[in-house]
Amino acid sequence: MKKIIVLAMLLAFVSVSAFAADVVTYENKKGNVTFDHKAHQEKLGDCAKCHEGTPAKIAVDKDFGHKTCKACHKDMGGPTKCNDCHKK
Repeated sequence: MKKIIVLAMLLAFVSVSAFAADVVTYENKKGNVTFDHKAHQEKLGDCAKCHEGTPAKIAVDKDFGHKTCKACHKDMGGPTKCNDCHKK
C-alpha cells in the first residue's frame, strides 16, 4: 500500500513539474516577463524559430528578448511595447 501512495505522490509531482515548466517568469528591473512556452509552441508550431538545433533551454537575456522575441512579435502581430511584456 505504501508503494502505491509513494508512486501516486511521485506521479503528481512530475505532472505539476511538467505543467510549471510551460510558464516561465524572467525577472527584470523594468518588470517581470512571463513566457508561456506551450502557447508559443502551439501558435508557432516550429521549434526552430527560437531554438537552434535540438530544442533545449535558451539563455534569455535583454539582447535575446529584444532581438529575437520582439522581431518575431512584429512579424506575427504580437505585443511589442515595453509594458506589453514587462509587468510590474
